[in-house]
Amino acid sequence: MSAHHGRVIVVTGAGRGLGRAIALKLASDGARIAIAEIDRELGAEAEQELKTTGAETMFVPTDVSSQESTEAMAAAVLLKWGLIDGLVANAALANSVGGATYDRITVDQWDRIMRVNVRGTWLACRAVAPHMQKRGRGSLVTLSSDTAHWGSPNLLHYVASKGAVEAFTRAMARELGADNVRINCVAPGLLDNDATRGVPPAKREWNIRNRAISREGSPSDIVGLVSFLLSDEASFITGQVIIADGGLVFH
Repeated sequence: MSAHHGRVIVVTGAGRGLGRAIALKLASDGARIAIAEIDRELGAEAEQELKTTGAETMFVPTDVSSQESTEAMAAAVLLKWGLIDGLVANAALANSVGGATYDRITVDQWDRIMRVNVRGTWLACRAVAPHMQKRGRGSLVTLSSDTAHWGSPNLLHYVASKGAVEAFTRAMARELGADNVRINCVAPGLLDNDATRGVPPAKREWNIRNRAISREGSPSDIVGLVSFLLSDEASFITGQVIIADGGLVFH
């Protein structure tokens, strides 16, 4: 039997890039996938792609920075399938934030990053975790970045937001554990995908050159880890941050 046969898993930001790759992997492992995506066109495209594989899926337009939107998303999933077994809190602003020194980042830029990356992660978890607690089972995976561990320059707001996601994950693990609900965090390195197309070549080359495994990373290097953490095979793992970046950072 597949690792997630019949399970219902919500993936935020599943319209493109790593989020869509995670959704496809979980679907191939037998899960029913709720695509929670703010971009309606990308969300519909992802839904169609999953359907062509034979997966059960639904697209729910979702703004993770909005409590009303995330709660409506969870309600829609429960209405359709009656349960939620897993969540991948993937939605975030990354490459689109631009690069600037700490004193050049505007207050609006800082607040936008925190609103989506930190508040969005919290609200997505807040919308589904109570249901899991009532059932006495469930698993959540948040997404950070290896930059939170080595301090990439000119991205202070992004790096700070990902550090917050890691701290959030540890604290949530303490609150959810008594109800047999787990939460872990995956911190990928720089990947070759849609979300990172604008990364300067010099920065991409620096990452590759300084990894123990000196090659480009891709979503396929991450999706298996996410699937594992959501599965019963990881039933004794919670509150952990796992870096998957080819050995740029050892943790």
